[in-house]
Amino acid sequence: MDTILLVVVVVVALGFDFTNGFHDTANAVATSVSTRAVSPRLAVAIAATANLAGAFVTTAVAKTVGKGIIDTGLANEKTILAALIGAITWNLITWWLGLPSSSSHALIGGLVGAAMAHSGFKGVQWHGLAHNVAIPAVAAPAIAFVSAFLLLVALYWAFVRATPGFANRTFRIGQLASGTWVAFTHGANDAQKTMGVIALALYETGHLSHFYIPTWVIVAAGLAIAAGTYAGGWRIMRTLGQRVISMEPASGFAAQTTAGFTIYFATHFGYPLSTTHVISGSILGAGATKRLSAVRWGVAGNIVFAWLLTIPAAGLVAAALYWPVEGLF
Repeated sequence: MDTILLVVVVVVALGFDFTNGFHDTANAVATSVSTRAVSPRLAVAIAATANLAGAFVTTAVAKTVGKGIIDTGLANEKTILAALIGAITWNLITWWLGLPSSSSHALIGGLVGAAMAHSGFKGVQWHGLAHNVAIPAVAAPAIAFVSAFLLLVALYWAFVRATPGFANRTFRIGQLASGTWVAFTHGANDAQKTMGVIALALYETGHLSHFYIPTWVIVAAGLAIAAGTYAGGWRIMRTLGQRVISMEPASGFAAQTTAGFTIYFATHFGYPLSTTHVISGSILGAGATKRLSAVRWGVAGNIVFAWLLTIPAAGLVAAALYWPVEGLF
């Protein structure tokens, strides 16, 4: 039964990774598609390939998720399974509604909810949750907002004498690189969360003598998120690419470039960042260069509401599922 449960956990974890991919496809390709820099299908293919490549960059985030959120001494495979199902459920709900909520925070919320259902408050490493999740969740979108604003102002100044046609062609070409960059950093950060969960399950069952990320886990997680990315997330893409602001090639390039660098540095330091938060912040920052009224703040407010709701909602779903999972296995 323990072996069967472990296999189920690994399969469900890869299933979550797949939903992460199609849920977050818009992060990388929405601005490129909305500015007509690239066709939707080609954009998704590029994003899938870059996501796969990014999965092999580092394992710092995987180690944070596996060891820094819940107490590994108290958690078990049932805790992890309930957490994954809760995260997948919330991902599917927000995907259906077209809300760009965070897959990362859905997973973290699931882990917290399932751990509390299993062990109470002691099952969660609250300091790690605050340091690794809460602070980056607030800081990263703000950094992306300011960075995109400043970069776009600099680009407008640099291209002040260029004709609109030349500038648009230049930035559409630039978006091929900036969109790939966002997809690469997305894969580097998000694929690792699933790696961390699978490694935690292997460690809890004694299949690993110490906590590390096996190569086969890296490959499997990278392929799963790439496949999900290729499947596409067109509902969310429309929200980010068209409903928040009216995107132009220059603003799309600025948003993607700054978002990619924000995600990259967070990945380097091991923070399980919400790529959705970051790209949304950078899009809003780029839009604000025109005038504050250029941003459709009502839609942005709905996005923020989804952000705030994600961790507790996914946590409640995971907590509710813990007891049925325990009874089943």
